[in-house]
Amino acid sequence: MKKVLTGIMLGMFSFSVTAQKQIMTFEAKIENRNGDKIYILGPKKYKKEFGLNKSGIFKDTLKVSEGMYRLSDGVEQTSLFLKPGMDLKLKMNAKEFDESIVYSGKGAKENNFLAQEALYDENYNYPDLLKADEKQFEQMSLTKKDEDLKRLKAAKLDAAFVALHSKNIETSIAELKHFYQEEKTLQKLNNAPSPSFNYENHKGGTTKLEDLRGKYVYVDVWATWCGPCRAEIPYLKAIEEKYHDKKIEFVSISIDTKKDYEKWKKFVTEKQLGGIQLFADNDWNSAFVKAYNINGIPRFILIDPKGNIVNSNVDRPSSPKLVEILDKLLN
Repeated sequence: MKKVLTGIMLGMFSFSVTAQKQIMTFEAKIENRNGDKIYILGPKKYKKEFGLNKSGIFKDTLKVSEGMYRLSDGVEQTSLFLKPGMDLKLKMNAKEFDESIVYSGKGAKENNFLAQEALYDENYNYPDLLKADEKQFEQMSLTKKDEDLKRLKAAKLDAAFVALHSKNIETSIAELKHFYQEEKTLQKLNNAPSPSFNYENHKGGTTKLEDLRGKYVYVDVWATWCGPCRAEIPYLKAIEEKYHDKKIEFVSISIDTKKDYEKWKKFVTEKQLGGIQLFADNDWNSAFVKAYNINGIPRFILIDPKGNIVNSNVDRPSSPKLVEILDKLLN
């Protein structure tokens, strides 16, 4: 019996040690949070939900396998590298999401690298890359990949992280090439009559594209949950103000789901969004959205006074080139 009990105790000890090896601690302090919860999402449908206290703080343990994860506050997301044994601490201001992320503790070096890479990627000149001819695109994308891998190697990070992130870099370049081919397909839409829309207007009634004939129409396809869309709002407001007396209408079409209809109405009111604010009838599956092959937002479209497409994927409000384009058309 003593041998049996000893065997059981050793087995329990072994299980306990194995379980402990899968554990890490994660702590965060989030200012100006977008909600009361944050989520860590990972491979194999991994999901861990945390409740924030009134000060925007949480601390807990996670059972994880080594790998790449995502942290989401329900509005925006950021990449994470997690592994057992980490003691990771995060400080962030949700109103300046990517720009404010700072990690400390065990595992900080790799995750600070990811946060800085997100900023680098955000400022990369993708518009020029996507407008290049095929030969230039191949060279530019190859240069980007080499530079990304060079920064990764120079950072002298955890070997497992380097291997995983190297694969991510390769994947992102492959996705970029796929997107480039889609962009070339979109360019074929230019100068053709635009698909129409007829959607609910935030101010009441409905508005269709034909109502706006005689003016240029700058369309913003967006959603309240989309961080990059929200980041464009201040720039869009400035553009609207700059051209308020010109022959152009600014139309924002939300593709929020029907369950978020009230959220959209409240958001438009609270943020004092200008222009013509419309709510698409079937989110991603709305006819206008599908006709323009929109599978990522924000997406901006420019239509001429006769209803023809000037550019099916025109520059964002934050791009200085948009002012050049509009000045040329309107002045």
